[in-house]
Amino acid sequence: MAASKRKDSDNKMTDGKRIVYSEFGNIDNSAALERGVPEVPPNQQNLKVQASRKGRGGKTVTIISGFQEKPETLTALVKQLKAQCGTGGTVKDNEIEIQGEHKQKLVEILTKLGYKAKMSGG
Repeated sequence: MAASKRKDSDNKMTDGKRIVYSEFGNIDNSAALERGVPEVPPNQQNLKVQASRKGRGGKTVTIISGFQEKPETLTALVKQLKAQCGTGGTVKDNEIEIQGEHKQKLVEILTKLGYKAKMSGG
């Protein structure tokens, strides 16, 4: 009979959160527990610029990886790079993707902005 009571109580927990003890009520502290991303100055970041076609239906994109910046900073940077290249682009997994093959142009722009950028791949 105890097993049936336990089974019923497990079914009532639909949200997946199991609070064992809470002294101050149901306060969500997830924002306090998130780790901050340290912003490293541009001259201390080593960026890699490469062209790729994998998984894009034959379309070429230029990928810039190696950033150690906050997502807000990357969003502002990708907007600037898209305007300079005249193409579209996005931020995915702390990498910037610019549509088309713009390796040389992006390396020049990034070095003018103070980043250490190198071309990778042939």
